[in-house]
Amino acid sequence: MVLDKVRVKPPREKGLPRCREESEVRGVATSGLVIAIILSISCKEMSLVLGDIGTATSYDPPYTPTKCNGNRQDQFPSGYLFVQVSEGLWDNGAACGRRYRLRCLSGSNKPCKQGTVDVRVVDFCSRRPCPSTIVMSNDAFAAVSLLRC
Repeated sequence: MVLDKVRVKPPREKGLPRCREESEVRGVATSGLVIAIILSISCKEMSLVLGDIGTATSYDPPYTPTKCNGNRQDQFPSGYLFVQVSEGLWDNGAACGRRYRLRCLSGSNKPCKQGTVDVRVVDFCSRRPCPSTIVMSNDAFAAVSLLRC
């Protein structure tokens, strides 16, 4: 069971002036406002980052046409570091252009390289059912795995 700690103030002594208690409340409200302002400024400068665990496979060319940008060659980032995503990440096409930082964690025969690879979503997984959460281009897969595509 998880419990929150709550600080309970002792009852006010009869001889203390009331204005001290009120100034403490104002001080708490002011410091809360300052913290809220600092957090809102900080949040503007930060981007939202979430992490999850999934599976990955690779796929071979031809990489076009894609569901995101058809036959346009400029949709592919330099180094051909891109992916197809499964239904769970596709989000009715809103995934197009999203970027993910991927890292290999485990697999049979210890296939992982150290480090990460940054990829861009260019397509919806064309196979049914999709064999993995993310289907990586051969170049992207080679960046994180010792296995040959």
